[in-house]
Amino acid sequence: MRTKDNQEQTITMPFEGEVITNDDGAKGKRHPNFIESNTQEISLEELTEKNIIPTFSDNSLTISHKNFISAVTKVASNVFGELTPVELRVSHPIIGRIPSAQHKKTYELTEKEKTVFYQRMAFCCHVLNLTRTINGQTVYLCIGGVRAYNEDKLYSRKSAMKFKVFVGWQVRVCSNLMLTCDGYSGTIECLTEADIMQKTFELFGGFEPRMENTLHLLEDLRTTPISEELFCKIIGRMRLYQALPMNEQRKLPQLIVGDTAVNAMVRNYVSNPDFGITSGDDFTCWSLMQLGNEAVKQSYIDKWLERNQNCTDFAIGIQKAINGDDTEGYSWFIS
Repeated sequence: MRTKDNQEQTITMPFEGEVITNDDGAKGKRHPNFIESNTQEISLEELTEKNIIPTFSDNSLTISHKNFISAVTKVASNVFGELTPVELRVSHPIIGRIPSAQHKKTYELTEKEKTVFYQRMAFCCHVLNLTRTINGQTVYLCIGGVRAYNEDKLYSRKSAMKFKVFVGWQVRVCSNLMLTCDGYSGTIECLTEADIMQKTFELFGGFEPRMENTLHLLEDLRTTPISEELFCKIIGRMRLYQALPMNEQRKLPQLIVGDTAVNAMVRNYVSNPDFGITSGDDFTCWSLMQLGNEAVKQSYIDKWLERNQNCTDFAIGIQKAINGDDTEGYSWFIS
């Protein structure tokens, strides 16, 4: 693996037990979940010991959730430094039993006779020594990833598997991630853990020199106020966008936030104590971004990252439109 200066850098492959086990978060303090929806919390120990590993049709092994986490956190610690314990959320469990227990009734099954694997998994952790304060809020540098077995072709012979990796700033008080395009890998296809590490290194290595600039870009959103009248207009346009024919939508900036999330943004505009109108602060493009990122935490795991980045892009685009600097078509949402 090479750095930007074309210098050789060696990264040791992860081994079992290398990721810090899950606990109550950094320094033992609880905070809101980074994603909600239909997910459940799981410890890394439970994921490692109880989650079976699916195979392809030729019985070739897939990369386990645990090894995916190990690969990403190994690179992250090399690039950014010490990490906090990982937080894990899973969904869509596939439950089974071992063959010798096939004739038992459900209540007769022992824990050792039950099997499970989770189709979808998301994890995140913070870089321990990268904490900033912007707009009165403490933010962490957060790294993580998403894995969804339903996107892999397990019914065929072994092929590249799909993963998503991210790095971005996260607000501590609400665990809202503020994902920008330079901190999101999109879907990467990998055959080995070494492939994951290589592509993760490229993402993190590219983000690290610009991370303070990204933070300033997000902080600047606070300087652009949004009146209640303008907020209502933006919300109305977001609803209208959903009903436009596809050829009309393609003329506008992409918006992948559905009506459920838009409704949540409206409710939080009224009631959210940190970013709504009850917070006592002016409502700004920063507030708009937080309401959007909070709302999309109700997305399914495999859709969450794209929608989170979309909300960040949307708030930045709205700011440009308000300030008269729009070149992408966001002015439609405030017209």
